[in-house]
Amino acid sequence: MNDANTLTVMQIEGKEMIKKDMLIADIVEKHPELAEIFMEDHGLHCFGCGASMFETLEQGMLVHGMTDEEMDKIVADINSQIEKTEKQVSEPQENLHE
Repeated sequence: MNDANTLTVMQIEGKEMIKKDMLIADIVEKHPELAEIFMEDHGLHCFGCGASMFETLEQGMLVHGMTDEEMDKIVADINSQIEKTEKQVSEPQENLHE
């Protein structure tokens, strides 16, 4: 069954979005730049943990005692960072020789 509610990656405006039910290792594989954000901004060092291979983002955050509201805020922040990064990559660079 391929229900839109069971997908681990959402498509919003054609962009891949992170969800809480994704494996931590899969998130880092697709977006290695997020490891620093998780560690520095949210105090989560899940990417260096062996459990990251089989633990979802939600499971990792629950282990750290996070509430649903905190988890939703972190997921929103992560998706915002992905969107910013993709936007920067797709914008043409200004001519530095002017």
